[in-house]
Amino acid sequence: MRLSTTLSIYIGRQFLIGVGTALFALAVLIFMFDLVELSRRVANKPDVTIAMVLQLALLHLPYMVQRVIPYAFLIGVMLVLARLARTSELIVTRASGVSVWQFLLPGIVVSLVIGVFVVTAFNPLAASLLWRYEQLEARYIEGRASNLAVSSSGLWLRQADDYGESVIHAQRITEPELTLHEVVIFRYAGKDKFVQRLDAETAELRDGHWLLRSVSSSGPGQISWRREQHQFTTELTISQIQDNFASPETLSFWEIPNFVALLERAGFSALKHRVYWHTVFAGPALLSGMVLIGAAFTLRLSPRNGGAGWLIALGIVAGLLLYTFSDVVLALGIAANIPAPLAGWAPGVMALLLGGAMLLHIEDS
Repeated sequence: MRLSTTLSIYIGRQFLIGVGTALFALAVLIFMFDLVELSRRVANKPDVTIAMVLQLALLHLPYMVQRVIPYAFLIGVMLVLARLARTSELIVTRASGVSVWQFLLPGIVVSLVIGVFVVTAFNPLAASLLWRYEQLEARYIEGRASNLAVSSSGLWLRQADDYGESVIHAQRITEPELTLHEVVIFRYAGKDKFVQRLDAETAELRDGHWLLRSVSSSGPGQISWRREQHQFTTELTISQIQDNFASPETLSFWEIPNFVALLERAGFSALKHRVYWHTVFAGPALLSGMVLIGAAFTLRLSPRNGGAGWLIALGIVAGLLLYTFSDVVLALGIAANIPAPLAGWAPGVMALLLGGAMLLHIEDS
């Protein structure tokens, strides 16, 4: 039997309402936990106001909502199907000859539409707000600022010491020793008085200093000199420099490919960003898989026999297992143990295969 347009719209609307309700509940919980955590972190910072805490929590909320959307689909689909079964709507529809796949088609269409919207529109918004959140967090809570920038002109570093500030520019970098190539260092007394320029072929980061090779010096009122080696004091470490990269979560889906090209041109590994890009791209597949898994769990239970309570429990367990699996696969991808596309697409493909296999078993039996 072919599912009518009216029934398809009705089922799709029910799925949309169920997912929206679950997502709203999760968003409220996330916002409340964020408020509590941020309030704890700023307890000893009297200059941070309640308004700033609220602003930080709101800026962080879209990114967290993006992360829990798959689990909102899982919970929402199970709640909707449980309600339809309790009111016998599901039983009547299935008895009229409608297959599981026909009944779930509106939900799958909803998941694909929302998934495409999240990737193309919501992700850029969440990334932009998360970038602002991290800037404010670093400034008001952690008391630090970014000292690294990567652009088409190369790598820029800023460091400060008791004498003043220094700006370091390099065309490219090699790892893992962290060696800069074609280096220019501008030294300032304080923040704005230029005092010296150092040009070097390479600068290797050592413990407490940069080791400059084939270096020359010039500056206002100074005698120029040239040396084979010169030590330039620094408090930077490799981990500090790497931590100041723009995290992939703060870049929109559309910006990541260009940023990956900049990173690789500068000599840094962009594997983490590649894995994240594929993870975001695979979002619609993951949402569709959640629809199938939620339906598979719900259709195997009988809400009349106390199955409603088990729905929530099974949903939580399924969500935790998939979350754990996703984290493991992403870690393997970032560690270069598996290809980046596989790391990004594996959770979505696994959800589709698992949900599809369970539904096939239900339909055949």
